[in-house]
Amino acid sequence: MNYQEIKLEIRDDHLAVLTLANPKVLNAISLIMLSELKYAMGQIENPDNNVRCLLITGEGRGFCSGANLKALNSLGNEANGRLVDQSLDATYNPLFLKLKNLKIPVITAINGPAAGIGMTLALMGDLVVAAKSAYFLQAFRNVGLIPDGGATWLLPRMIGLARAMELSLLAQRLPAEKALDWGLINQVFEDTELISQALELGQNLASGPTVSLGLIRQSYWQSADNSYAEQLHLESGFQQICGASHDAHEGRMAFLEKRKPAFKGK
Repeated sequence: MNYQEIKLEIRDDHLAVLTLANPKVLNAISLIMLSELKYAMGQIENPDNNVRCLLITGEGRGFCSGANLKALNSLGNEANGRLVDQSLDATYNPLFLKLKNLKIPVITAINGPAAGIGMTLALMGDLVVAAKSAYFLQAFRNVGLIPDGGATWLLPRMIGLARAMELSLLAQRLPAEKALDWGLINQVFEDTELISQALELGQNLASGPTVSLGLIRQSYWQSADNSYAEQLHLESGFQQICGASHDAHEGRMAFLEKRKPAFKGK
């Protein structure tokens, strides 16, 4: 596929780098971009490509400014409502569910503003790293909408209800370093170091025990809705899967032989 608004690089080190690439509009998500993201996710999940970690970032001075609203400008209010609803159910929501259910770890590198649904996309990373100049913005109220893409599920669980409400009701910018203090993101780097540091993290995860890493992320995703007993049962089942993997055997042998494990991702 010839991409117009994204870039996808599947590297030899099993790291896929997905870049939102329409910098003229700060990488706002259009229907074209959504279609390309859907195709790219298929390539990332294709076993033949052997992708073991996904890194998502943005091109230019922004990560993602949210949905591209230009397509809605010429429509009436009722048509706008229908299009937004159809767009979420048919395109945005499947994309976010696909990201949630990936069997590999995900890193998001926030190189600038992450606003609206762009902020939700940023928070889909298992590790979220940001440039010092980056900021996060729940911009939905500014256009008369509510947070979507799962933001109303994610934010209270990540930073608590009070701060989630504050971000959403006031629509004030949250600078990267304050987001770090709040526990919303993992690390902040100098702008010039962000991508190199994110790639280093990606290489670390891409060379790791992929079955284990994938089930770790699924364990935490599911823990939000499970009882303690249900989570114990989940851990037991996932541990059986991990224990039967090639990488678990390699990890045990490397420990006994006092050497660094050479994980194969299976």
